[in-house]
Amino acid sequence: MAERIQKILARAGYGSRREIERWIKAGEILVNGKQPEPGTKITETDQVILRGQRLRLDTKLKATPKVLMYHKQSGEVSTTKDPEGRPTVFDKLPKLSSGRWIQVGRLDYNTDGLLLFTNDGELANRLMHPSWEIEREYAVRILGKVDDDILNELKTGVKLEDGIASFTSIKFGGGEGANQWYHVVLKEGRTREVRRMWEMFDLKVSRLIRTRYGTVSLPRYLARGRSEELEFKAKRTLYESVDLELSNDYDSSNRKADKKAKYGNNQGKAKKKSSASSLYKKKKRKR
Repeated sequence: MAERIQKILARAGYGSRREIERWIKAGEILVNGKQPEPGTKITETDQVILRGQRLRLDTKLKATPKVLMYHKQSGEVSTTKDPEGRPTVFDKLPKLSSGRWIQVGRLDYNTDGLLLFTNDGELANRLMHPSWEIEREYAVRILGKVDDDILNELKTGVKLEDGIASFTSIKFGGGEGANQWYHVVLKEGRTREVRRMWEMFDLKVSRLIRTRYGTVSLPRYLARGRSEELEFKAKRTLYESVDLELSNDYDSSNRKADKKAKYGNNQGKAKKKSSASSLYKKKKRKR
């Protein structure tokens, strides 16, 4: 069945729909020897050339879809390469036998927390597209006095330079003195959006951690700089949240492999469960 070129190449894991559209406009893709237009319909049997290399669509489309959780740490950039030589979130990811990791959304340089990666471009596109209103949850430490009026405005909407922004939920998370923790949820991912919203009230975000993206929460045992592949059930739930079907072609060995798919030297005993605040509270030193 013929599909739009952006969609079929994204499903094969070559990139997001937006990336593929840019490649088409730049003349980097040929279909059966001709330059396509965005939206051109193709099948997996068509000859597709990307920058001089033939794409094996039939093989890629049959590849096992993967979703990876990564615990980003402050000081890493959300790009494949950095001109300044800073560490990137891709540096510690496991290598794929075919295809490449597609980053689902971004986190800025000073933000910690959950990043998702997948080799399924269609999944990545839906998880990032504003129309799906996928929830992002953050733990945010605020320096300054926060009152009920500020919280109400943050929920009803504040005007930023790129439009109105609001939190769908704000919950107090504890804290002492001038520093207070809050758990906030929003359904979009504009650049530095969480920080900019608080800054509208002259409040400083001194720490920001993403703890959830859609149906996936950051595991308490997953240390910074480590990654782990989603198990089958969690992956299926994520697919269903954006109206996609995850094939049941997994056999028992694949499911067992999913459970053991821990990367970045994550093997070893998991840490004992702690409170939710363990993600952002430092352990007290023993005297």
